[in-house]
Amino acid sequence: MQRNIIWVLAAGLALSSTSCKKFLDEKSMTKLDESAVFGDVNQVESSLKGAYAKWKDIRTDEQGLIMMMGTDETQQGAFQMKSDPNKGAFDRFDGNLNSTLNHIANQWNIRWPVVNEAARIVRGMSKLNPAAGTLEAKLLGEASFIRGFLDFQLAMYWGEIPIRDLDREAELGTRRQPLKDVWAFIIADLQRAADNCPKTNDPGRATSGAAWAMLGKAYMSAPVSTGLRDFSKAAACFEKMMGDYTLVAYKDLWDYNTPNTRESILEFQYSYIYPNNNKIQFQIGSRAVQSYFGDGCYYSGYDKIVPTKYAYSSVDSGGVWEPGDQRRYEAIRYDFTYYGETPTLDNIKWEDLGPDHDELLPHVKKYEDFRTDKHTDFKVNNMWNSGKNIPVLRLADIKLCYAECLNELGRTAEAMTVVNEVRTRAWGGVLPEERKWKGMSADAFRTAIMDERMRELFAEDWRKIDLLRTGKFIQLVKARNKWTAQSGTIKDFNLLLPIPDTEMRLNEDLKPSDQNPGYN
Repeated sequence: MQRNIIWVLAAGLALSSTSCKKFLDEKSMTKLDESAVFGDVNQVESSLKGAYAKWKDIRTDEQGLIMMMGTDETQQGAFQMKSDPNKGAFDRFDGNLNSTLNHIANQWNIRWPVVNEAARIVRGMSKLNPAAGTLEAKLLGEASFIRGFLDFQLAMYWGEIPIRDLDREAELGTRRQPLKDVWAFIIADLQRAADNCPKTNDPGRATSGAAWAMLGKAYMSAPVSTGLRDFSKAAACFEKMMGDYTLVAYKDLWDYNTPNTRESILEFQYSYIYPNNNKIQFQIGSRAVQSYFGDGCYYSGYDKIVPTKYAYSSVDSGGVWEPGDQRRYEAIRYDFTYYGETPTLDNIKWEDLGPDHDELLPHVKKYEDFRTDKHTDFKVNNMWNSGKNIPVLRLADIKLCYAECLNELGRTAEAMTVVNEVRTRAWGGVLPEERKWKGMSADAFRTAIMDERMRELFAEDWRKIDLLRTGKFIQLVKARNKWTAQSGTIKDFNLLLPIPDTEMRLNEDLKPSDQNPGYN
């Protein structure tokens, strides 16, 4: 019983002292032994729902923002940088960004229990050799999707990772595996998901469309060194699913009254009521607003991440936003006036941040949840209850990915047509002639598409991966992230995160030489 309690605490809090191997070996009240689980499909379904719930938890509270720190799109607020120098390393890329940083260990640890649970289901369902269209095949597909998606993230952030193929456990152990093997495994998982996931599913669960979308992203993102990057295969994957979805008005994507729109491929389902809230908005709202109006103002918070100057500025001010782009004011809050009153910094002058005060500079707006405002009838006036759905995959993202593929395949004119479809929505349905993309070279397209993805997908947790897969991480973060520029300590090895020290010590399959270069 004591071991079971420890597991529940570890899964909920992602204790940094637990390795991926320990997560696999630990017993759990929420997991049955394999003979029980795989003898009853209903129990497998319960296990899969548990995996979904833990996966969704990764995007909640502060931990859901860590991988959005340290990009050219979002950075930590000034007070957060001052009050937590260790976490500040995600933007400074200084010596505090090392293997002992508990925020890194947490990001590593919260993913492995989900990967391992999905691996159990994949092995169990694979043994049944299920026929297409059966419940067993559906469970196999969904578990493969979850493992493939999380392995995709882990490989992007850490490079070589363990492969959790339980049929080859004796061979593979929990050692880091060569990149080519890791990405081949990810691609195989997502292909299996595409073949077995249903075309429609309950909201928040994987479909064949989501699987084809992620398989396309995998083919685009696999390191060139693996030989698996293939823009032709990626484009083919996107073509298989894009027609099943439709762009909707941009504002509808962020309206809690219109969840799971026709554009949504996969979105995590939350509510503003505990325990299914995600707490994101209070983490990213304004501290000046909180100190002035209190928790009951729906855009108050802690400034955990804020837009970079590049991400909130207009083109004529050296930023990304063009005149008339309606996404700008849906994505970013510029005005903090609340019921006719404008907050000041008076209550937080004790912070002594001087010119670095950013509590009333532009903030992330997409996740604001008015249901938590004290002026509503919901009587939920604490910002910790914010709980709008969070998009994971949506059509505009995939269209822009598809356009990238077309450009890389020498079809730049077609690529611009696809981008203009997304941009037309951004201008309310009529794209001015001067805003249409035309006459670009392939190189010019590569530069422009990164700005377009920032405008479309601002603060949706894709930016770091976009920067890494295109090889622009160091260049653009150094140029646009205020704290990175001030520190001047970012190095090429910061493309990858360090393997957590706890993992290095607790996983007997790892030795010191297995650490990512540049870290100790």
